[in-house]
Amino acid sequence: MFSLTVAAIVFGVIFLAELPDKTALASLMLGTRYRASYVFAGVAAAFLVHVVLAIAAGSVLTLLPHRLVQAVVGVLFLAGAAVLLFRKDDDEEDVVKPADQSFWKVSGAGFMMILVAEFGDLTQIMTANLAARYNDPISVGVGAVLGLWAVAGLGILGGRTLMKRVPLRLITKVAAALMVVLAGFSLYEAAAG
Repeated sequence: MFSLTVAAIVFGVIFLAELPDKTALASLMLGTRYRASYVFAGVAAAFLVHVVLAIAAGSVLTLLPHRLVQAVVGVLFLAGAAVLLFRKDDDEEDVVKPADQSFWKVSGAGFMMILVAEFGDLTQIMTANLAARYNDPISVGVGAVLGLWAVAGLGILGGRTLMKRVPLRLITKVAAALMVVLAGFSLYEAAAG
């Protein structure tokens, strides 16, 4: 059964974790070079593929004992928070410009760039963790996809304005704090049984 609460929590966590990511910057770069709707179509399709893979991985985790899964999820959320707080943000992706501006070339370039850049990324791992934590693949999937699409849309259409008004450091710290809170809940559930 679909849970709006779970979807909203997942949306918030994934949205905040993805904002400071290199793919938001790559979406911004593609959006300034090419037609925004073409870029979004490719990026959105790639994010959908990633969420489906993450949900499948998270669903497998639900077959394990609940306390063990909660402990692992808690540790992974703590690791995710540490990655957000201690990573260096100076690694930008180079984008190869397609030969023409057709829908298939532009959306294909966006799809391939995100598909490769996001494979095994923090938000994909977080989505798998959230799927295991809530055991609600539909709600988690909807929240994660919408969170990723929202960041891509912001990156493509208005990333420069957002980054001028909201410091990237603040966004990163808020996302890390949310992951620490989720880790605390998961570790408490693992300990309490």
